[in-house]
Amino acid sequence: MGAAVLHTLFAQSAVGLHVLDTQLRVVRANPLSDVVPAELLAGRHFTDAYHLEQPHEAERMLRGVLDTGVASRDRVIRGRLQDAPGPTRSLRVSVYRLDDADGDTLGLLATVVDINEQEKARVRAACLAAVRTRVGRSLDVAATCEGLVEAVVPVFADFAVVEVVDEVLRGSDPPTGPLGRDVPLRRAAVRGLGADGRRDGLVGEMRRLPARTPYGLAASDLRPRLVQIGPRTPWLDADPDSTRMIEATRAHSLIVVPLKLHGTVLGLVSLYRCRGTEPYEENDVPLALTAAAHVALSVDNARRYERDHVIASTVQRRLLPQRDGDRIAVETAHVLLPGRNSGCWFDTIGLSGARTALIIGNVEGPGLQTAITMGQLRTVIHALAGLDLEPDEVLARLSDTAGRLAVERASLPPGDRLHRESPEATCMYAVYNPFSRTCTIARAGHPTPVLVTPDGTTTTLDVPQGPSLFSTDSSPFATAAFELDEGSVLAFFTGTLLTGHGSANRVRESLAQPGRSLQDLCDDVAYTLPAEDCPEGAALLLARTGVVPPERVATWELAHDRTTPAIARTLVRDRLDGWNLDEETTEATELIVSELITNAVRYGTPPLQLRLILGRSLTCEVHDSSRVSPHLRHARTVDEGGRGLFIVSQLATHWGTRYSSDGKALWTEQEIPSLADES
Repeated sequence: MGAAVLHTLFAQSAVGLHVLDTQLRVVRANPLSDVVPAELLAGRHFTDAYHLEQPHEAERMLRGVLDTGVASRDRVIRGRLQDAPGPTRSLRVSVYRLDDADGDTLGLLATVVDINEQEKARVRAACLAAVRTRVGRSLDVAATCEGLVEAVVPVFADFAVVEVVDEVLRGSDPPTGPLGRDVPLRRAAVRGLGADGRRDGLVGEMRRLPARTPYGLAASDLRPRLVQIGPRTPWLDADPDSTRMIEATRAHSLIVVPLKLHGTVLGLVSLYRCRGTEPYEENDVPLALTAAAHVALSVDNARRYERDHVIASTVQRRLLPQRDGDRIAVETAHVLLPGRNSGCWFDTIGLSGARTALIIGNVEGPGLQTAITMGQLRTVIHALAGLDLEPDEVLARLSDTAGRLAVERASLPPGDRLHRESPEATCMYAVYNPFSRTCTIARAGHPTPVLVTPDGTTTTLDVPQGPSLFSTDSSPFATAAFELDEGSVLAFFTGTLLTGHGSANRVRESLAQPGRSLQDLCDDVAYTLPAEDCPEGAALLLARTGVVPPERVATWELAHDRTTPAIARTLVRDRLDGWNLDEETTEATELIVSELITNAVRYGTPPLQLRLILGRSLTCEVHDSSRVSPHLRHARTVDEGGRGLFIVSQLATHWGTRYSSDGKALWTEQEIPSLADES
């Protein structure tokens, strides 16, 4: 029976059986290949009988079983019968020690099973799982393509190239197939054979697909191509660029798969196998197709995001001030770092009395709706700034508006994406008065500003924290006032600027250079931040404080008397003549001052003060201690009075009333033609 069992095993078993002596030579074997008879293996060392990729590891395993008697089961090695043609294959080897009845070691029994096809299927499944894991995690086209080449090299390909239609990389719609010869493709990812596409300069190269090549045909009919490459491959002459790459990598097998989606072409995936690996076969094409389909969907998602981001960023840029609004006593500069977030914003608004409002805010989130929300808040800020309110009251009213916007969003249909998204926003509003050199600040969930004194000392200002916009917190806003030295720099920034490790210290060190221009300081902050910091984007607004030059301001204390308007007209004419203003402006200013003084004498209470400020425009201010507000009236034809403020409103570009703890000020602004042309 024993002899019959052995004969059957060695004659008919599909498992390769090898009996080895203690010198690891083959004593008996069953035939594993029709090409190599079993008798030719007899007498050969096991590592000589099989051409193994790692013969020393195999011999160490055999010696270990021979010495210890502990079997080694299901070890996968790469090799083939020494005289069999073709590339190496995956073999599952199990080794057992043979002992006689007395316990003496006779040799080894080694079983060898060809699992090449099973191993290929396992590798394909693992590769496809890696593609699904690594591709699609980012909404960046280049990162998506990098994920593919990282997943397929080296388990499925020795060298991989992903090319994307150049317009797709910028978010444009992909062209419909077939892809025209004049449509350029750009290499988005390259990997394999020690090549680093970015360092080697391969990534970023652009080309047009030559006709009658696997690349051109795949882009034309949107079908994959499996090509074996040899020295006489006819299409190589038509594509010198690919020929150089194939010669450098010694590629012998190629799969080209179009990146297609709904009849459009996004690019191509080229997978190469090089010398020492098995050529591609038809069973490999489905994996390449599945991987390419997953990549195409991810690239299209990234393209759509890129397009939406470009639109949102464009809207954001258009909604922001197009130039720095330098005022008579404040110099400003800014820098906007681009990122995923399209809600960073800032502003400088000129207020009455040569004051300046400095604003910075941030609406969280990407997309067009974020930029729209930012624009809505900025418009509200502009309207509120014209009312000459205190910073805390401005933020309180802005918060009320944000609440109404949130209610409108919550009223959208449940299927609308915005219905499920609750907006988040922060803001800081500051007003600088050059005559008192004070800056009054209030903030709604925003980071506190940094003050840089003229000697370079940096200090974080202690401003009370208020609830962020769109918050359900109804706590009141508070203000903090700071007296600043002339030449101080105020730094306002969005919170994302300080999120990186050590970013706060780097920002403060960059700002502690009082001798540099504000724009240089802004740029220095951007230079010192690592590239990976602020992925959401950030905004920085700098303001250097000053005072109104004495030669640009005139102030008079006037008597509360009926003769005062005439005296004021004389004082104004003398001052405007000294400023070399034209006669038309002088006459209009005389009339404006006469009406304001008359109104103050008739309805106000002393003391009475008149002030002229010459900046980009001419400002007239009349101060008195009464808090009674004047009203613009439209007098009828037969009325003898009621035309004073109406006349003022017609002559001035802007006018209004500003209240303070000691009374009010009626003010007007007039555009000066010569200065307006210069600005």
